[in-house]
Amino acid sequence: MEVEIGKVVHYYDHISVAVLSLNDGLKLGDRIHIVGHATDFTQRVSSMEVEHHSIVWVKPGDNVAVKVNQPVHEHDIVFRVVAEALEPVS
Repeated sequence: MEVEIGKVVHYYDHISVAVLSLNDGLKLGDRIHIVGHATDFTQRVSSMEVEHHSIVWVKPGDNVAVKVNQPVHEHDIVFRVVAEALEPVS
């Protein structure tokens, strides 16, 4: 299952960093899925910064810089991948 958490507002291609505008929280280690016209990949969040300071989590409403594994584009949508609870086996 995936939950939409924001969108890409800028991409620095020379350092492979996307600036995300978030409407939900995000923390290091979360798995994100970035989707757009020419973008579709999943990765774990391994590095985040706010105003050049490394952080471990951000709250809704924040803009955060995230190191990305592939190029992204402005307006790409960012989802957090949420592991679904396993149903008990009968």
